[in-house]
Amino acid sequence: MNIRTLLLTSALACSGFAGLAQANDTNAATQPVPYQYGMPLQVNKVVSMTEPQTQQCKVITADMKYIDNAGKPEEITYRKMSDACNFQN
Repeated sequence: MNIRTLLLTSALACSGFAGLAQANDTNAATQPVPYQYGMPLQVNKVVSMTEPQTQQCKVITADMKYIDNAGKPEEITYRKMSDACNFQN
């Protein structure tokens, strides 16, 4: 009976620490920085690129999340033409 209690307590403690680690990761996220022409980017790995879906050919604001050369997650926003422009003549 004591081993069962010890295992259950250990499992709950580990899940609690995992929850705290995930909570710290989301709090560390900063606001995306708007890109300006000539801004140096130290991109080591791109994590995701997102943009709003639109049926119109227009300028939109897209987001890019990446890992910089120091291993720190960063996020940047930039302006671009929507993908709908690729399909228009």
